[in-house]
Amino acid sequence: MKAHDGIYLDGAWRPAAGQDVIEVIDPVDEQVIGVVPAGGPEDVDAAVRAARAALAGWAATPPAERAARLAALRDVLTARKDEIAETVTAELGSPLPFSQAVHAAVPIAVAASYAELAATHSFEERVGNSTVFHEPIGVVGAITPWNYPLHQIVAKVAPALAAGCTVVLKPAEDTPLTAQLFAEAVHEAGVPAGVFNLVTGLGPVAGQALVEHPGVDLVSFTGSTAVGRRIAATAGAAVKKVALELGGKSANVILPSADLARAVNVGVANVMSNSGQTCSAWTRMLVHRDQYDQAVELAATAAAKYGDRIGPVVSAGQRARVRGYIEKGIAEGARLVAGGPEAPRERGWFVSPTVFADVTPEMTIAQEEIFGPVLSILRYEDEEDALRIANGTVYGLAGAVWAGDEAEAVAFARRMETGQVDINGGRFNPLAPFGGHKQSGVGRELGVHGLVEYLQTKSLQF
Repeated sequence: MKAHDGIYLDGAWRPAAGQDVIEVIDPVDEQVIGVVPAGGPEDVDAAVRAARAALAGWAATPPAERAARLAALRDVLTARKDEIAETVTAELGSPLPFSQAVHAAVPIAVAASYAELAATHSFEERVGNSTVFHEPIGVVGAITPWNYPLHQIVAKVAPALAAGCTVVLKPAEDTPLTAQLFAEAVHEAGVPAGVFNLVTGLGPVAGQALVEHPGVDLVSFTGSTAVGRRIAATAGAAVKKVALELGGKSANVILPSADLARAVNVGVANVMSNSGQTCSAWTRMLVHRDQYDQAVELAATAAAKYGDRIGPVVSAGQRARVRGYIEKGIAEGARLVAGGPEAPRERGWFVSPTVFADVTPEMTIAQEEIFGPVLSILRYEDEEDALRIANGTVYGLAGAVWAGDEAEAVAFARRMETGQVDINGGRFNPLAPFGGHKQSGVGRELGVHGLVEYLQTKSLQF
């Protein structure tokens, strides 16, 4: 797990312009495990210039050849999957089995899907007396978060490359080693120089420079709604396209006809997975008043089983933030039935799996994204009440509905103001569009919808 002491620019590792560095810290034992360059505006400018210079050649490359490079990338990632899992575990703190099953396996599946789409997607169509061409939008500035470090990179870079775009990636400063490993894989896969470039650095410095750069045609950002709002404002002033995948406060609606035990157990697992650091986590569980007490008991029992099975959160700052929300929940009158603000271990940035009962819709913990292993359970009177509560936040990223009858669940899901809904525990689909309504974002990732984000149209009339 060696950190490169340069940035990946125009097909080679090169020294950054400045001397500033970022220390990478293992959240389990708080030890420094690597050092990477803290690139600045000069590095971003060099990377954007390299991407701009490579654009014409890559855009003109036949889709079948772009597909072949993506297939090669998929193969390199597959060959290095153990190393990927170990790297994510080291810098994110995710337990190794979860890193293998999710942090390594999911991005490989996504890379595979874009290798196929690049080969099969129709980049032109006839419409009446016109031919419409779907062309690459240009140079993409990709800014990715730390919570799913490789998946978020692949979900941006793979469709951008499939579309014929070139990319400058600015990964999260907490998990840059995974991004360096990805750059090595891109190099090994034979992607031409300049098509993909990596600048490690701080968000307010390197990220800001990338968003503001006039040579960037599209900014794709995953992260908090607050930062997304600033990026959208900057890009809007430059009439630059943005794709934003932002926060969530997703509702897990358990209708009275559902299998209550299964719905609660899967719901708790969903929130505790990745230590709660998932934007689409079902952090609000909505239960009918007649089943409420039973659901709370089931959730408290389920949460207790996660004590040693979840890893830490990513950083000391993140732990302080999550514990602050837990304290706020207690202060606002929610009833703690599992976990709490106390640190479960002396060392490492761990947070106890926490469940709150008697949460009301206006409480802070029912409205704001906590990004930790914290579940709020809310009571509802009837279906209309459940819908009002489910839709009663500024977010709309994901959600779940459980019912004895699938049609009943679907009817409710259709009325939810959200981008994705899992019906009775439906599985993640890497080909389905992922993205939000309302303040959860703009645009979609994954599958053909994710590819289209990186294309623009040109029509020729005959």
